[in-house]
Amino acid sequence: MAELPVVLGVGAAVLLAAVLAVRLSTRVGLPSLLIYLGLGVLLGEAGFGIRFSDASLTQSLGLAALVLILAEGGLTTRWSSVKPALWQGITLSTVAVAISVAITGSALHWLLGLDWRIALLWGAVLASTDSAAVFSMLRTVAIRKRLVGTLELESGINDAPAYLLVVALVETTEVDWTLPLLEIYELLAGLAIGALLGWAGAWALRRAALPATGLYPLATVAVCVVAYASGQLAHASGLLATYVAALVLGNSRLPHRSDTLSFAEGMGWLAQIGLFVLLGLFASPERLVDAIIPGLVAGAVVLLLARPLSVLLALLPFRVPWREQAFLSWAGLRGAVPIVLAMIPLAHGVPGAERLVDAVFVLVIVLTLVQGTTLAPVAKWLGLERDTEPQEIEVDAAALDELDAALLQVRIQPGSRLHGVYLNELRLPVGATLSLVVRGGSSFTPQRTTRLQEGDQLLVVATEGALVAAERRLRAVDRAGPLARWRGETGR
Repeated sequence: MAELPVVLGVGAAVLLAAVLAVRLSTRVGLPSLLIYLGLGVLLGEAGFGIRFSDASLTQSLGLAALVLILAEGGLTTRWSSVKPALWQGITLSTVAVAISVAITGSALHWLLGLDWRIALLWGAVLASTDSAAVFSMLRTVAIRKRLVGTLELESGINDAPAYLLVVALVETTEVDWTLPLLEIYELLAGLAIGALLGWAGAWALRRAALPATGLYPLATVAVCVVAYASGQLAHASGLLATYVAALVLGNSRLPHRSDTLSFAEGMGWLAQIGLFVLLGLFASPERLVDAIIPGLVAGAVVLLLARPLSVLLALLPFRVPWREQAFLSWAGLRGAVPIVLAMIPLAHGVPGAERLVDAVFVLVIVLTLVQGTTLAPVAKWLGLERDTEPQEIEVDAAALDELDAALLQVRIQPGSRLHGVYLNELRLPVGATLSLVVRGGSSFTPQRTTRLQEGDQLLVVATEGALVAAERRLRAVDRAGPLARWRGETGR
C-alpha cells in the first residue's frame, strides 16, 4: 500500500508534464508525441532506472490505447468533411497499404538482406499511417478540407488491414491463397459490426434520459469499445469496427454532443500520452544505437519510395492533381501504431523481431521530426493552404425526461450567417420554439423582433418529430442566412 501514493504521484506528475509539453511543442514547432516518448525514455533504464521489457503487456496496452484514439478520431470527424474524399480515403487505406507492403518488403529484402517473410513483415508494420499523429497534428494545419478528410479517413481505417497483415504473417508459415479472402471478410464484417453498433448506440442514447450529463460521454465511448470487442470476438476487424462505430455516433444527434466530444478528446489525449510514455519506457537506448542504420534505410524506403508510389498507383483512377498527391505522400505520418504492430512478432518470439522493434523506434523518431515539422511549409509551398473558415454552430440535444421532446442548446459562432437574423426570419418548423436567449451573461425571452447576434446561446424546445427538422434549419441558416432554402442549403 505504501507504493500506491508513489505510483499515483509519479503518474500524475508525468501527465501534468505531458500536458504542459503540448504548449511547449506548439511554441517551438516540435511534435508533442516525441516529447511524450522522451518522457518515457527518461523514466526508463537510461534515466531513472525503471526497467520494463514486457512485450506482450506493451502490445495489449498499446492496442487498448489505439482503440481510444480511434474512438476519439471517429467521434470528432465530421461526415461532411470526409464524404467528398470517401473513396480516395478507402483506396489509400486498403490498396495503398498492399502496394506499400510489397514495395517496402521487396526493397528491404534487397537492401538489408532479410528473408522474404521478415521483409514483408517489416513492410506490413510500416504500411499504416498513424491515427494519433494525424488526428493531433493535421488539424493544426490549414489545408484544404478534402485533403484533411482523405488523410483522416485513411489513418482511421488503415490500421485495420495493416494489423491483420501483421498477425497473418506472424501466425502463418506458408503462403495461403485464402489470405486475401480472409482479409476482405474481416474488413467487411468489422465495417458492418461498427455501423450496426454505432446506429444502435445513437438510437438508444437519444431515447435515454440519464440522470447525469456525464453519463452520456461514458456511454458513447463504451459503445465504441464494445464495437472493438464484438469485432474481435466475431473474428473480424475490431479496429475498423471501433472507428466506424465512432464515426456513426459522432455524426448522429447525440444528447450533450459537445460534452461527449470534449470527453472523447480528453480520452484521446490521455491515450496518446500514456501510449508514447509506455513505448519510451520500453525502449532501450543501447540497442537503438545499433538500429540507427536499419532504421534510416527503412525510413528512406518508406518516405521516398513506398509512400509516393503507393499513393500514385492507388489514386490513378481519381486523377488527383500532382500537388495534392505530393502532399498526401509527405503527410503519411508514422507514430505509435508501427511500434505497437512491431510488438506483435516480438511477443510471439519471431526471430529478428527485436531488431524490427528497435529500427521502428529510430524510424518513427526521424520521420516525425522530418515530416511533422514541415507539414505547414510543404502545404504552403504546394499552394494547398486554405483561408480560415467560420466555425459551424454548436448544437447540443438533451432528452427531456417523461416528455416526448428534447432541448437544443445552440451557440452562434463568429462569422455565422445567423448573426443579424430576426426571430420571425428563423422559421423553425412546427413543434419547435426558441424559448430563451442568453447574451452577455443575461437571459431573456425572445420576441418576433429579436435579432440574433454572434456569441448568443439559444435554447430551443422541440418535439421528437420536429427535432431533426429544427436542427437542419438552424444549420442551414447558419451557413446561408435566412434565405437558405432559396440558395439550395438544406442543413444536412
